[in-house]
Amino acid sequence: MTLLISPPRRGRTHTDDADLPDAETDHGAAEVTVLDEERDHRELAPADRLRSDAAAVRLHVSWPGLRRTLSAEQKDEAASPFDAESGSLSASKKLLDTKHPALRAAAKVRHAAVSHWKSASLPYPEPGVRLLPRRDLPAFERRMGDLQAELAEAAAEVDRCRDELVSRARRRLGDLFDPADYPPSLAPLFGLSWDLPAVEPPDYLRRLSPRLYQVECDRVRQRFEQAVELAEQAFAAELAGLVEHLRERLTGGENGGPRVFRDSAVENLTEFFTRFRRLNVSSSPDLDAVVAEAEGLLRGVDPVDLRANTGVGWLQDRVKEGLAGVAEALDPLVVDAPRRRVLRSPR
Repeated sequence: MTLLISPPRRGRTHTDDADLPDAETDHGAAEVTVLDEERDHRELAPADRLRSDAAAVRLHVSWPGLRRTLSAEQKDEAASPFDAESGSLSASKKLLDTKHPALRAAAKVRHAAVSHWKSASLPYPEPGVRLLPRRDLPAFERRMGDLQAELAEAAAEVDRCRDELVSRARRRLGDLFDPADYPPSLAPLFGLSWDLPAVEPPDYLRRLSPRLYQVECDRVRQRFEQAVELAEQAFAAELAGLVEHLRERLTGGENGGPRVFRDSAVENLTEFFTRFRRLNVSSSPDLDAVVAEAEGLLRGVDPVDLRANTGVGWLQDRVKEGLAGVAEALDPLVVDAPRRRVLRSPR
């Protein structure tokens, strides 16, 4: 960020309008680079940087209940052939055929929404809440809005197929079928929304009870410290899994035969590197170094050249050897990570 600051004017030797620029000194402006804000931000602790840069995001997905517990009479009947007590039996019936194309299409949209929410954000030690970079909020809102509209369309298609779904259920369930389990319209049972829950102490608490406000500030600080640790562990575990998968693809299968190698084995790693650069809070130099090593190893590598049956031998050997080193460096970052205690709000 830069500011344009005019240099101070020297004394005038003649009686000109004081508002006119001095021909000698005001011919231009001195450009002063302001780095204090950026430097101060970099010098913050990782948890404080995350707290400053992130917004809490919570996703809400409404979905129809696909199973229902059997009634007491139905459980008695189900337990009778086994001469068992119905109280010791757990039984439910499947209301809808989840393999129906309309339901599968809706489920695909739900999966896309949850996946985007998770991939665009970092974990937070509050159930159902994740941390999204504030700069990414507009793009997140647009993407989720598109998915919200897609789910509404998919729900409308499910509703158009309601009679068919109910008929299938009637045939599958036999005497367990109950028409009361199916509302006149299924579309209202589907929904997708999100909100930005407050994770900072409320300002009114500062005035009401400074002591309690400080307690809440300390609690929030601990949670963001936990969030940093959770992010480190999540990144390390994900990279370890992707590296191990690629190593397996580059290793011969049973009887020395080639394993199935898909481009996604490399593409998923490339996507990981992009996401890591966008979300990383630079809290672990060791993790940063391992990710940089893995990214450098695969930079410019074409998945076609790594295929076991047509690959370039020297390239395969180099990548396999490099991945072994990456995996070894990741071991302490994954295995030795302490368990995190989730702090919950007092009820």
